Amino acid sequence: MGSTDSKLNFRKAVIQLTTKTQPVEATDDAFWDQFWADTTTTVQDVFALVPAAEIRAVREESPSNLATLCYKAVEKLVQGAESGCPTEREKQVILNCTCILSRILPYIFEDQDWRGFFWSTVPGAGRTDELDDDEGARPLAESLLLAIADLLFCPDFTVHSHRRGPDSVENMQSIDSCEYIWEAGVGFAQSPPLNYIHDLNRTELLRLLLTCFSEAMYLPSSTDNTVLNPWVTFFCSTENRHALPLFTSLLNVVCAYDPVGYGIPYNHLLFSDYREQLVEQAVQILIVTLEHDGGVPHRPPSPSSLEEHESAGPENLFVNYLSRIHREEDFDFVLKGLARLLTNPLTQTYLPNSTKKIQFHQELLVLFWKLCDFNKKFLFFVLKSSDVLDILVPILFYLNDARADQSRVGLMHIGVFILLLLSGERNFGVRLNKPYSVHVPMDIPVFTGTHADLLIVVFHKIITTGHQRLQPLFDCLLTIVVNVSPYLKSLSMVAANKLLHLLEAFSTSWFLFSVAQNHHLVFFLLEAFNNIIQYQFDGNCNLVYAIIRKRNVFHQLANLPSDPAAIQKALQRKRKSPDVISRTGSQETVSMEGSHPAVPAEPGTLKTSLVAIPGIEKLTEKSQVSEDGTMVSVPKTGRSQTAQSDQHAVVGTSDTESNSGRDNEVSGRSTALSWKCKLPLQTIMRLLQVLVPQVEKICIDKGLTDESEILKFLQHGTLVGLLPVPHPILIRKYQANAGTAMWFRTYMWGVVYLRNVDPPIWYDTDVRLFEIQKM
Repeated sequence: MGSTDSKLNFRKAVIQLTTKTQPVEATDDAFWDQFWADTTTTVQDVFALVPAAEIRAVREESPSNLATLCYKAVEKLVQGAESGCPTEREKQVILNCTCILSRILPYIFEDQDWRGFFWSTVPGAGRTDELDDDEGARPLAESLLLAIADLLFCPDFTVHSHRRGPDSVENMQSIDSCEYIWEAGVGFAQSPPLNYIHDLNRTELLRLLLTCFSEAMYLPSSTDNTVLNPWVTFFCSTENRHALPLFTSLLNVVCAYDPVGYGIPYNHLLFSDYREQLVEQAVQILIVTLEHDGGVPHRPPSPSSLEEHESAGPENLFVNYLSRIHREEDFDFVLKGLARLLTNPLTQTYLPNSTKKIQFHQELLVLFWKLCDFNKKFLFFVLKSSDVLDILVPILFYLNDARADQSRVGLMHIGVFILLLLSGERNFGVRLNKPYSVHVPMDIPVFTGTHADLLIVVFHKIITTGHQRLQPLFDCLLTIVVNVSPYLKSLSMVAANKLLHLLEAFSTSWFLFSVAQNHHLVFFLLEAFNNIIQYQFDGNCNLVYAIIRKRNVFHQLANLPSDPAAIQKALQRKRKSPDVISRTGSQETVSMEGSHPAVPAEPGTLKTSLVAIPGIEKLTEKSQVSEDGTMVSVPKTGRSQTAQSDQHAVVGTSDTESNSGRDNEVSGRSTALSWKCKLPLQTIMRLLQVLVPQVEKICIDKGLTDESEILKFLQHGTLVGLLPVPHPILIRKYQANAGTAMWFRTYMWGVVYLRNVDPPIWYDTDVRLFEIQKM
């Protein structure tokens, strides 16, 4: 009964607010208290009882009342942060004000004229003395952010009280929040007892904080990284005395979370997991605050770069703390936590739906990316042992699972970007040689082999059976294969055949000539084959055998037509068979047991648009591996074999079809001559010249038709002294740039928008960073 009355009274207050044409005085507490004093409303109630149309109506018709409502709600939070909310009633007031502000803020941000409101001081709005500091009144936004930070470490509200006496009220001003970190982990050893009320209260405050940061969604996308989000800038600055304990609390809560709980089947159906809601908000706050780096690398600044560094605005303490984590046990805690959560959706049990499956893997991938990007010691730690494979396998699972679903194109990109970043390090290639025995159910052919085989088989599946919009990623996928190829000791027959099937598909003359950059794909594959032959010939008889069997593909490449008439003829053949890659000839075998085929998005699924990704030559820089294993950067020349970088700075976008063939046909013809003579075929041609006669002779002499005998011969064969001098190993390392920074911002906020549906914080507001599209 009480709850219904309370909702009714709250709704009456909202109606009064929307129908009043005269400004209501800020001092009229009897009116304003109706919104928070005697009601117990959940955030879902507030969203239902305060319709969007009414918020917009008040904004347009009685702006001073909307301003006063915001100001009064912030004032209540500031008072609560000072008093420490000793009574239940005060705690409820704080929660009500938090929900109301989460509801209203997006409507403040969507209107350009209102956006500065929170950054102004509110003159004569019945300010109480305690809000007027000596330094003059703070902007409303700063008061709000500091109050949220204080309330996140409020004993008996969001953290356990340490004092237990008759007068056990802790002074909020003198509290050392580093003693109240929410969870054990990085830099903190005690794990406080779980308290679901505290988790719920933290979740509401973090939701409001995320809403404050979301002003970024209402500004159009731009590659100008100097425009900083004032909310994040202030919150992550030294003005926030809780920055360190809060960063640590968020990171530890995420990395310590175990969704499977106590291992009781169906436990997630029996009780609500309040910790999961907290973890979701925590990981979203982390990625949003860490995105806020403006693409300027936060390495320790050298004296020469210090002035520049200062002018970019105050340092982001969250980025600073992340980059300074260095203890092995901290790295281990973070990596194991992320791997456990990323692997969770893959876990198969004999009882259907018996384990809880988390939904926030995209946010975890962005967090992992940030860790590797800002903390090179963490990246090296990840690659130091085969623990990196616990990250690789879930990423390959997500890539394979999402390949047919256009609403998950962003997930495909982040997964590929992470693998591109990792593949720039030698250790990643070495780790891939570990045998793959986990066998997560994926709809890929069954094979026996290593993690390298798994990677190649999944990439082949993406390229041959993914949707059209993944074409801009083909360059990245093959760059990863090239980067790891010098270290692959022994490919399985399945993986070797997949690589040759890709070469066969990409080297048909109509595909090569239809789009100006298509020949890059052939160059990448040939480079990978050359690396394996030159550096790992001994263990790779499967690949050598596959190359011998498909030798005609290499002969055709060597004899590609370059006269306009023949090219025109090839392009006409293409028109009759518009499929990008022939699905035949890839020897599809039975998929793994227990796997589900990749399916397109359900009709009506919402997705957010993404900006274009830069071309591979902008995404990466070349490094040469010297004899002692160190990498030396290769200066960019205008005439690299995958040239024309300026002409094609941006490869098709994720949301429009990749560059249409028609526009590029002309340039395809004119450049055919320039790249054809650079095809790196010498090593393979020499291999065929030496081995084909030998294999043919054995087959005739011994009457062999059995593959295994030929493989045995190849296994013991040698090409020492017969091949050209080994070329230096070239690695294309990921490099940050304005284009990818913008891509990450759009992708991350798109994920946050779509994942916050209960309540739907930003739904139906005028978001401008991306478009919301229905599948």
